[in-house]
Amino acid sequence: MKLNDTIVAQSTPQGKGAIAIIRLSGKDSIKIVNSLFPSKDLTKVDTHTIHYGNIEYKDSIIDEVLVSVFKEPNSYTKENIVEISCHGADFIIKKILSLTIKLGARVADKGEFTFRSFLSGNMDLSQAEAVSDLISSNSENSHKIAINHIKGVFSNKIKKLRKDLINLSSLLELELDFSEEDVEFANRNQLEKLLNEILSFNNVLLESYKLNNVIKDGINVLILGKPNVGKSTILNGLIEEDKAIISDIPGTTRDVLDDTITVGGNLLRFIDTAGIRETEDKIEQIGIKKALNQVDNASLILYVIDLNNTDLKSLTSESNSKFLKNKNVIYVGNKSDLKIEKEVNSYFKKNDLLMISANKSNDLSNLKDKIDLFISRNLVNEESSIMINERHFTSLTNVNESINNVKKNLNNKSNTDLLAMDIKYALNHLGEITGEVTNDEILGNIFSKFCIGK
Repeated sequence: MKLNDTIVAQSTPQGKGAIAIIRLSGKDSIKIVNSLFPSKDLTKVDTHTIHYGNIEYKDSIIDEVLVSVFKEPNSYTKENIVEISCHGADFIIKKILSLTIKLGARVADKGEFTFRSFLSGNMDLSQAEAVSDLISSNSENSHKIAINHIKGVFSNKIKKLRKDLINLSSLLELELDFSEEDVEFANRNQLEKLLNEILSFNNVLLESYKLNNVIKDGINVLILGKPNVGKSTILNGLIEEDKAIISDIPGTTRDVLDDTITVGGNLLRFIDTAGIRETEDKIEQIGIKKALNQVDNASLILYVIDLNNTDLKSLTSESNSKFLKNKNVIYVGNKSDLKIEKEVNSYFKKNDLLMISANKSNDLSNLKDKIDLFISRNLVNEESSIMINERHFTSLTNVNESINNVKKNLNNKSNTDLLAMDIKYALNHLGEITGEVTNDEILGNIFSKFCIGK
């Protein structure tokens, strides 16, 4: 990949649209567009300015456009950047692209604009990854986390820990230079305090790895319960679509059905399942097995109970089911518009459990509010501002291993050279996260996941 030439790509999504943006970056980007834009001399305009005019070639008008100019080093890539906002017709886009290529630009590789931004020092590697996360964010929380990463909330903490560790590492190296004199420049108590701080911070991040995938892909909310309690009606009501077949015949739902909606700031994947019961029907047994298999993958379970067809004994038995033990569960009493035993009604009210009628929109809104409140308190809270991906997880796991080795050697009063070696390993792994330590294979893998034009 050349990095001293000028690149061009469409930055808006492919397909027809009212407006498209064509972006150029490189030393000749202003010169190339200037030769197609007779309305104004772009070499003489100020940076961060927008100019109206025509894209023309050989006295033929291609389109009426707005041209934005960002002069080095005050741009996304720290190179000259020009963005052409044209009409979104395929012919116009292809024509402008072909003309810029003819005049010396080349088509950008995937993620090359952000790659150049990383290489120029405009952002570190974790911030570059967050650009891709921002583009693919599908909920308020995934958007918030990506913005925090782009702003450097995550990488600044990593850099601070790395800087402190480098300072202590330097003192250990100094001890090695004066090893014959048996002196300590690095305060061992201060070193152990920093190691504990790094381990504590790392463990919080490692815990967030699973949550990160949940927020990106959707929080799995499993709708579970006996047959005919209204699970499918609840699914249809929540997603506002008749996705699941509804009937009075027990065992109608045989397979797993799912759909996604946004509740609060999170993308939720609601999963409807076969009713849990003893049955001789082989196909229904398969559906029940599939339902129970979903329990381990669920972040939250809506356990639905038929208020019209239960008693206190059955209610207590269902609540204590083995497959619900140590799970995040919201108990939902359905069919509240029908007759309910007094003891059942008292049990739900005493335990502050939700009673609804799945046929009433207000009740479904209350259920959504209950789900949103539960998630914000137990799964995704205000502290969920930093989350890690698989690459970060691997590096942080390696950091912990190295730090634990340092602590072990400290306790054993091992030689300084062993301490220094493990600290170097930890520093390298921390540097991998921000890109201070990296290789071409890692960079290629990261930026290949970007779309062309970003």
